[in-house]
Amino acid sequence: MSTTILAIESSCDETSASVCVNGKILSNYIANQSVHEKYGGVVPELASRAHMQNIVPVVDTALAAAFPELNNTTDRLKQLDAIAFTQSPGLIGSLLVGTQFAKSLALTLNKPLIAVHHMQAHVLANLIGDDIPEFPFLCLTVSGGHTQIVLAHDPLNLEVIGETIDDAAGEAFDKSAKLLGLPYPGGPLIDKYAKTGDPLKFKFAEPQIPELNFSFSGLKTSVLYFLQKQETGFIEANLADLCASIQHTIITILLKKVKKAVQQTGIKQVCIAGGVSANSGLRASLQEMGQKHGWKTFIPKFEYCTDNAAMIAITAHYKYQAAQFASLDANPSARSH
Repeated sequence: MSTTILAIESSCDETSASVCVNGKILSNYIANQSVHEKYGGVVPELASRAHMQNIVPVVDTALAAAFPELNNTTDRLKQLDAIAFTQSPGLIGSLLVGTQFAKSLALTLNKPLIAVHHMQAHVLANLIGDDIPEFPFLCLTVSGGHTQIVLAHDPLNLEVIGETIDDAAGEAFDKSAKLLGLPYPGGPLIDKYAKTGDPLKFKFAEPQIPELNFSFSGLKTSVLYFLQKQETGFIEANLADLCASIQHTIITILLKKVKKAVQQTGIKQVCIAGGVSANSGLRASLQEMGQKHGWKTFIPKFEYCTDNAAMIAITAHYKYQAAQFASLDANPSARSH
């Protein structure tokens, strides 16, 4: 029996909608918000307003892409068996927009509602497509707000075995970029300039944290103190090398812990997920390390790395199979737990 799910993602500053049928993604549409660039970071109130403007056209576009043979939205909505939404974590105002829209649609169509955890969805983005990992697998999840190593026993049983004790890897990229005078979002720009730089030119701090946990606040401080000692014009003259060295340090910190996790668990199916997994240096380094140590490495397509509704849809697919539905009084939460 066919199961068609509409999924909505609105946890931060991307409004996204996706349609999947039996776990196959038919559409995945994302509207980005450029309004935050001049503020150097996401402004929650502006994000909420943008979601309210975007959500109807985004859902309409995703439905039209999934069912091009149908002429109107009403007929497309009749194809749906469930509505999924991101419940947590994220910006509470942004989450509220997606949650209330999903609830209203589920109530109107008399269809079940599925609440999805954003970080679980990042991990399960690796299950989109044909070349997918077998369970159990390890997943390094790296985003602006989270850095975790997850042991995936099955789609609905994910165990966090390591996480950051302070800043996330994405924050380390963006804060370092800010110190270099790069505009927001700075992470992708560091990746861009790093391609022509020497990753070993400058040495920055690698905090020694026990077990499988991470820390990135020391790296940020190390970059700050190093730059404060330099003369005017130093950053401009050495931008590519600085970006390459900062990126190399962050990737080294991440992959040392992944290697340790593989050694501790014996699991050699290794995935990556989250916005920072779009970083070309990290993707290449993980694949190289996998080849060197005999792991099988899985990296999602770029469109499934950043916040997107397809990852919400694939998670909802497994939750639907397990009859894990939410009630209409389900509330969003800004927190992870």
